[in-house]
Amino acid sequence: MIAVLRSAVFALVFYIGSVPIVVTAMLVGFIAPAAVITVARIWAGWFALTTRWLLGIRWRIVGTVPNHAALVALKHQSNYETIMILWLFKRPAVVLKAELLGIPAWGAAARAHGVIPVDRAGAATALRAMLKAGNAAKAADRPVLIFPEGTRTAVGTAPELRAGLAGLYRALKLPLVPIACDSGRCWPKGFVKHAGVVTFVVGDPIPAGLDRPAIEARVHTAINALNRA
Repeated sequence: MIAVLRSAVFALVFYIGSVPIVVTAMLVGFIAPAAVITVARIWAGWFALTTRWLLGIRWRIVGTVPNHAALVALKHQSNYETIMILWLFKRPAVVLKAELLGIPAWGAAARAHGVIPVDRAGAATALRAMLKAGNAAKAADRPVLIFPEGTRTAVGTAPELRAGLAGLYRALKLPLVPIACDSGRCWPKGFVKHAGVVTFVVGDPIPAGLDRPAIEARVHTAINALNRA
């Protein structure tokens, strides 16, 4: 009952407080695109604050989060990390579904932030757009973040990785940093969230230049490290 009450209070406070921040991000996206990153970080800070004090969800990082040009592969268990990455990383370029950029106003703000669109249909023009955005992030010394499983996974599961990871790794020629995450224990699907600690374990950088089987095997093992904890 306490978890239900805390979840309700969080939803009310977080989403009401998010409205002016998100609207600001949309407006800034048209006026001063470079400032969208700052506004997005403010929003993520609001999320971190409200989840900590209203839900009792804290986080800890084992290792050092890269804030330079690198490909970062992150375990995906919940919506928690999709927002927290904007707080944990200073200027991340996040790989996301291309169709999200079609959302009015929000899509413009996302483009201004420097997201990397991926089209699962795999059209040649979509692939070129993804690689162009990825190389722009690399040139700006920004980390490129991807959820290599492609969608949220249940706690304890370790599905195969999507092909997009190997494609970006091969094209960008950057070292790859895998990150394990156990957010699903506190933030399961559904309305009710649970107090606890979300752990992010930053793995050792994997050098560029490995073949697809090798890179996928190493990433798969690293991002699922907390499954065995």
